[in-house]
Amino acid sequence: MLPLEGVTVVSLEQAVAAPFATRQLADLGARVIKVERPAGDFARGYDTSVKGLSSHFVWLNRNKESIVLDLKAAADREVMDELLARADVFVQNLAPGAAARLGLGAEQLRARDPRLIVCDLSGYGSSGPYRDKKAYDLLIQCETGLVSITGTPDGPAKTGISTADIAGGMYAYTGVLTALYERERTGRGTAFEVSLFDALGEWMGFPYYYGYYGGTAPARAGARHAAIAPYGPFAAGDGGQMFLGVQNEREWVKFCEQVLERPELATDPRFDANPKRVANVFELQVAVEAVFALMRSAEIEQRLERVGIANARMRTVAEFADHPQLAARDRWREVDSPAGPLRALLPPVTVPGREPRMDPVPEVGEHTQAILAELAGHPEPPRD
Repeated sequence: MLPLEGVTVVSLEQAVAAPFATRQLADLGARVIKVERPAGDFARGYDTSVKGLSSHFVWLNRNKESIVLDLKAAADREVMDELLARADVFVQNLAPGAAARLGLGAEQLRARDPRLIVCDLSGYGSSGPYRDKKAYDLLIQCETGLVSITGTPDGPAKTGISTADIAGGMYAYTGVLTALYERERTGRGTAFEVSLFDALGEWMGFPYYYGYYGGTAPARAGARHAAIAPYGPFAAGDGGQMFLGVQNEREWVKFCEQVLERPELATDPRFDANPKRVANVFELQVAVEAVFALMRSAEIEQRLERVGIANARMRTVAEFADHPQLAARDRWREVDSPAGPLRALLPPVTVPGREPRMDPVPEVGEHTQAILAELAGHPEPPRD
């Protein structure tokens, strides 16, 4: 039995953040009923890379049931009310104020059912001058300062994944779990909100403290670290690149003595403390690569492994898909979809003896008739 079996989540969701949160709940066994507009979640149309399906949608929507409702139509609005009467959790990420205008605001819903848990996801929160401002992932990355510290000295860059959406989705997910736990103790549900701005703002803690109190924001350093050195890519003699990270002074001494075989660098006044190495990072790069130029990548990796210095190779996405660690730990499964079977990674939390739920990705409105028949055939369950 999965831990959230018996929990019903109704989600009026679209795009990335809310679907990411509810998929985590579905992975744990919750029944997630995804309410889509007649045209479907617009993320279905982002691309056609997965056998004609959207890569975002496939990633975010396994284990769910899809019902199509036009919430501006009275009959469909009644269906929504019936769904919520049976729900434990309601998640929505419509435009600010839209849910309340539909009669689906947190106060309205919880006045009818005090046990209901309501999660509102938005870009900037329900108050403040940015309340109604459109908020897409890139724009939140810009407003929280993430783009300003990402990229190279020549120019900023957004992150390669939907960092703001994922941050918001994870806090919504943990918020629902917390509310479910609280309800077990008190018998009452709760309403809470998560904004992408606040979620990513929390993740900006290191650069905030570094810049606000240090006087200078972390510099854009490409694949290097802005506050730790050596940390990042270094060229090898065979044309390859070795990525490594030295975390403390003990490792720095070992790196100099046993990897570079240049013990004098450990006490060089330019490099004998991490802040000095960061300040002189280009001289440090030259010193390290002067040694690495005499070795092949494999030899450098062997030395790093022998002395316990963290290292990695930069893999492509295709190489990640074939990663030996994933294969050795049997991390791949198949999920069904409107386009047929697809490979999918298991959820990150591994519980011995428990096989995670890996049910299909739904077609738009695939479960509409079945859910309507279920509502028609069963009266509303009693509430404690």
